[in-house]
Amino acid sequence: MTHLPEIPEIVVLDFGGQTAHLIARRFRDLGHYARLVPGDAPLERWYRSLTKAIVLSGSQHSVYDNGAPRPDAAIHALGLPILGICYGAQYLNSHFGGRVGASTTREFGPARVQVHQRHPYLVGVPRSFMSWMSHGDSIQRLAPSAHEVAGSANGLPAMIDFTDRCAVGLQFHPEVTHTEHGSAILANFAKSAGLTVGWNMSRYLADLRGQLREVVATRSVLQLVSGGVDSAVSAALLLDAHGADQVHLMYIDTGLMRSGETEAVVELLQALGARNVHVIDASRQFLSALAGVSDPERKRRIIGDTFIQVQQEAIADNLPTGYLLAQGTLYTDMVESGQGASRSGDTIKTHHNVGSPLVRQKREAGELVEPLAQLYKDEVRRLGRELGLADNQLRRHPFPGPGLAVRVLGEVTAQRCDILRAADRLFIDALHQAQLYDRIWQAFAVLLPVRSVGVTGDRRSYGEVIALRAISSEDGMTADVFEFPAGFLRELSAAICNALPEVSRVVYDYSGKPPATIEWE
Repeated sequence: MTHLPEIPEIVVLDFGGQTAHLIARRFRDLGHYARLVPGDAPLERWYRSLTKAIVLSGSQHSVYDNGAPRPDAAIHALGLPILGICYGAQYLNSHFGGRVGASTTREFGPARVQVHQRHPYLVGVPRSFMSWMSHGDSIQRLAPSAHEVAGSANGLPAMIDFTDRCAVGLQFHPEVTHTEHGSAILANFAKSAGLTVGWNMSRYLADLRGQLREVVATRSVLQLVSGGVDSAVSAALLLDAHGADQVHLMYIDTGLMRSGETEAVVELLQALGARNVHVIDASRQFLSALAGVSDPERKRRIIGDTFIQVQQEAIADNLPTGYLLAQGTLYTDMVESGQGASRSGDTIKTHHNVGSPLVRQKREAGELVEPLAQLYKDEVRRLGRELGLADNQLRRHPFPGPGLAVRVLGEVTAQRCDILRAADRLFIDALHQAQLYDRIWQAFAVLLPVRSVGVTGDRRSYGEVIALRAISSEDGMTADVFEFPAGFLRELSAAICNALPEVSRVVYDYSGKPPATIEWE
């Protein structure tokens, strides 16, 4: 299900760059609706009269590669403003007759940009600012119709305007928060395209509610819930649009959940006004399927398939035939699984609710409803507030669909899950007690597949190792390590080792994203 609000829009052509989705996100934060489509899709598949501007995203490809993705050339006949970012800028220069090639000066990370001349997209932007670059190619000769508006400290073009072509290229990435005044540049682009602020979550909810009623109609819909924010908001949305009789909510206890999770989920669903609640204890089935499996991608596939199998077995006595399956899939899940708008994006890790063959079959058959698949985590929280969910539910840290299976590194057993569950509960309780929980995007414990020598009561021990992870983020796509107050981790480590005799060592993960992902698997 694709939700397209009936308001003027910006279309972002996605060529596979890992920050392509952030372009649409930044425009939406500015009050302009933006959507991603495959960069090489034919114009007729995505263009509509409400399309007012086009953005060409970055890519892992080089424009001179054989088979490099290119937009439908018909975009240049529309007369719409076009903004090329990184690869998009290089494509524009190459398309209009310039030259792009491998650069002897690679620009990755922060880079200063010096503005040479005034430009409508730079209103309110100083003559010198820090940008974020990520490219090994550079523009070596400008197209005949182009002139350089700004350059980098390395003497390379950073912003070019294609005179009389209604197109501008930026070699840097205005969509990432590391670029100073990036939002101002994007806002100026939208303003130059004649767009006015008109998109917000309240309007999105009204449109989405109407589309859900049209798609689902009188059919029964089954929402799989985990207790996390995403599935809770999706469930609340379905109940809001269709009522308690038409919506069935199923919680599957996989044996891979956090401490007290099942009780909390049942309480939440009752608070949402749900009548058809099905709680399935499938812990033995999941743990049996995972026995002896250590590879994280295999774990995710097994869990995804088992979810669907358990669900199919459970609905026989509860739902009529012809039901629709609903999931709380987010756009970030699609991107990291290589299932975003671009067909050329890399798979970072497969999310079980995206990459499972059975889930793909449901999606391809048109029997899958994913009302949040165009949203990011903080947008989902805003939608939840519009639906009236309690703040304490919306503030819950993200929890992966595969649960503790991707936090128990190596083989997953009931005993190892119990150890991790207890350590994670101590961590989260300590965060609440220190009033740190709401300052952190996500925090959790990981059980490592190694053992470490320790000393307990003057005797040698050989125990488990727990890693703690806490990060700050805006949307989960990039993240920084959370810096704890002095003494917090030392006291927490002692508490975990004292409470859990199986644990001999606690470590803290200082990796950001990138290069790491938030979860360990």
